[in-house]
This record gives sequence, C-alpha cells and structure tokens, in this order.
Amino acid sequence: MDLFDPRLTAATTAGQWLREARDQLEKAGVETAALDARLLLIDGLGIPHSVFISDPNLSLQPGEMLQLESMLHRRLQREPVSRILGWREFYGRRFAIDQHVLDPRSDTETLIAAALAAGVEEQELRFLDIGTGSGCIAVTLLAERREWTGSATDINAAALRVVGKNAETHRVAGRLELHNTSWARGVAGPFDLIVSNPPYIPSGELAGLMPEVANFDPQIALDGDQDGLAAYRSILASAPGLLAPGGCLIVEVGARQADSVYALATESPLERFRPPEVSLHDLAGNERIAVFRMAG
Repeated sequence: MDLFDPRLTAATTAGQWLREARDQLEKAGVETAALDARLLLIDGLGIPHSVFISDPNLSLQPGEMLQLESMLHRRLQREPVSRILGWREFYGRRFAIDQHVLDPRSDTETLIAAALAAGVEEQELRFLDIGTGSGCIAVTLLAERREWTGSATDINAAALRVVGKNAETHRVAGRLELHNTSWARGVAGPFDLIVSNPPYIPSGELAGLMPEVANFDPQIALDGDQDGLAAYRSILASAPGLLAPGGCLIVEVGARQADSVYALATESPLERFRPPEVSLHDLAGNERIAVFRMAG
C-alpha cells in the first residue's frame, strides 16, 4: 500500500507551495499541472483566488500544509482534481460528485444545448433522464427551464443521493422525480423529451483509458459492452413506448459512434432529427450527439 508522506514540498508560503506542487505534477506527466496546483491551493486554504493574488507570500500553517500535501498526494496518484475537491463545474453551475457517479464532461454540455433547442421552451414539458449519474443533465435542464418537470433514473441508489443533493443545491428538487431502476424500467410516460449519456466505451478499450478515468470513474458508467452499443439498444427499445408523438430522444455518443447508433433505429418509429441552429459536434469536430424524433 502507498503510505502517505506529508513532506512533499519544503514550502512555507502559498506561492512557494504553488510552484513546487506545479513542478511535481509536471514531472508526473500531468498536462494541466499549473491549473491543478492553483485549484488545490485555493480550495485547500479556503480562500478566494483574489486573496492569493494580493498576497502570494501568505504563510502556511501546519494544518493547512497537511491539507495541501494530502491533496497533492492524491493528484500525484492521478485522482482528478474534481474528485479531490468533490465538485465539477458544468454549464456554469457547480455539481457535487463522489465515487458513485461519473465525473461530468464538457462534451455533455452539447447535449444540453440540443435538448433546450429540441424542447422549444414548451410550457410544462416533461422529460426523462436515463442513467442520470450526478444529475448534471436533469438538474441543468430544470434550472434553465423553470416550466419543465423531469424524471431521472439510475440503477445505483447512492448515485441518486448525489442527484438529490444537486437538485436541492440548485433549487429544482420539487420538479424532479428520482427512480432507482435499470434504464427506464417501471417508469411511466409519456415524455416530451428523453435524454441520456449512457456508457459507450467498448469493454476492450477500458484498460487503455487515462488513469483519471479508468481508476476513478465507476466502471458501470463507462462500460458499453463488447461494441459499446448495448445501452443504446436498451434505450432505443424502450423510447417509443415512453415518448409522446413528436417527442425527441437525445443521447450522447462516442466520438465515432453516431452512424452506428442511428443504424440501430432503422426499424423503429424513431426518426433521425437535427435541431435547427444547434451543433451536435464536440470541440474536436466529432459528432457526439444523436437526436431522434418520434413519428407523429
């Protein structure tokens, strides 16, 4: 077992610690070393960034040093900063996360934009978030559209407790129903919108993921079975019985999976749909969102 040695730096001030922590993270191959060190420092000291800027020679107390060194140790073990801090910013809001939920990615914000566009701001629109994880999708949609109501499912009851916390934080809990179930089993429609960011990584590729993902995200939130498409088969099978006529299904997909996911719906009443004036691509240009509309 890796025993924690708190003496990772010889720093006595915040500025010294920041420089030494950055250097250690760079040597460990962390690409965002400077940013990570700064985030750990600010959170570990519990001070605004402006306070550090105004006084970089702020003296570190023994308890503060122990806290900072513990956080740095965890990052050197490739634990993501978001998990060390216990939160991730998503669509301009802070979401609590823990070991039971997927760490939200910025790519998923593309799904939010597509969902908001597909909804056309209908009053009393009802949506379903399948496999909600931290609840970042469901809670964001409710925070952005005060007239909407939602339901969210997850097979992990511990994950739903995280969702409940995030819903309370962003004051949308009264409009969100939580269901501890597999995919959409036992959930009653109709819904105007269904959204999901399901596991889509082929099982054989899990071992090759970055350690921040492979070692800290729940495997159940990553593993899409042999071809990465198992979750989509389940969602596409249940969606027609849950969507209202003209309703939309919007799912996040892997970087090269969009065509394969659309092909799964060939014999379905779900039709491929492209919301107007909304990009379905990530920053690298990959199509990351698949959108379907229910016939009728």
